[in-house]
Amino acid sequence: MKFSALRPYHLNIQGILLCLSMWVSLVLLTPLSWGLSGKPVVSHSSIDLQLIVKHRFSNPIFLTPSPDRTNRLFVVEQDGRILIVKRNAVLPTPFLDMGAKLSTGGERGLLGLVFHPHYSENGRLFVNYTRAEDRATVIAEYRVSSNPNQAEQIETIVLVIPQPYGNHNGGMLAFGPDQFLYIGMGDGGAGGDPENYAQNQHELLGKFLRIDVDQPPPYGIPPDNPFVKGHGRPEIFALGLRNPWRFSFDRKTGDLWVGDVGQNEWEEINVIKKGKNYGWRVVEGTHCFNPETHCRQNLDVVDPVTEYAHEQGRCSVTGGYVYRGTKIPALVGTYIFGDFCSGEIWGVRDGHTQLLRATDLKISSFGEDRHGEHYVVGYEGEIFRIVAKKVE
Repeated sequence: MKFSALRPYHLNIQGILLCLSMWVSLVLLTPLSWGLSGKPVVSHSSIDLQLIVKHRFSNPIFLTPSPDRTNRLFVVEQDGRILIVKRNAVLPTPFLDMGAKLSTGGERGLLGLVFHPHYSENGRLFVNYTRAEDRATVIAEYRVSSNPNQAEQIETIVLVIPQPYGNHNGGMLAFGPDQFLYIGMGDGGAGGDPENYAQNQHELLGKFLRIDVDQPPPYGIPPDNPFVKGHGRPEIFALGLRNPWRFSFDRKTGDLWVGDVGQNEWEEINVIKKGKNYGWRVVEGTHCFNPETHCRQNLDVVDPVTEYAHEQGRCSVTGGYVYRGTKIPALVGTYIFGDFCSGEIWGVRDGHTQLLRATDLKISSFGEDRHGEHYVVGYEGEIFRIVAKKVE
């Protein structure tokens, strides 16, 4: 597979071939759902997917709405372009093209985009990418030009985080209800977090970071961050993550949801709280990883909301959003997520996880428009709106 940001680093060739062989058959599988027990129960497909534009994107990895009332959608391509979808068409000129700055391929490239909460007044936007010269993670600021469909080319670097390996870069950016910038950082790569970065409070890898981009450059530290008074990096908000590829805030409750990509056997969904430890590399999901037994004796770990095993072609969780739209009332309050390898889309609510639809997509991301409706981003180039299943 071209894109591996959502997969364990050391899948063997048999695992890869198995995953590829499942694409056709997965669409025909009896839908399944499970709770933390991992025991499947029969469910039924309850959503449809509607193609939003007849355009083949190049390795799209994120979608986000315009922060104004123009109903534009911004699509991030891994190779460095940000394109605008307007009135069911893609504008011919990219909003921003950063290709020359990037190290791309595998899990590297342009990985995240977010608009400032006051974008309509200040025109500020932020991107997350791996840069060409050293493959470090860069968080940078750009501004919109006098043309609302094009950004200026002037870059202001906010934060640089060295990367010891080429994978597990995280990549997501989002502003929280507190208007601070949240950054999801993977553990730095390889397999099994060999340097134990995720549990090291003095490293930014394997963490959720929270910074204040409205303070003097390059950024300020929120006064209630867990380590603001010492014993760790002040940017850290939560720790113990392996690769928090996609996360989001529930627009009603403010809860921070994330799909944290697993290692050998388990994928997990977490709700992130300030100062909490989510266990990696000590645990994978709710299961001991390193050490293999008696792993929780000296560690206070928050268990995931739900987890699932690497079986039936599943291998890499793609986090999504809590549905707060109006078009599908039955899904209100449901956190929607998927798996990159199997193409399945699930919803979890009140501790119960249910399959919503089986697809043949390599789901690289979900998106949410300003009305709270959801989208599915297929890494092979197509983007769909999630709609209610028609009753025949």
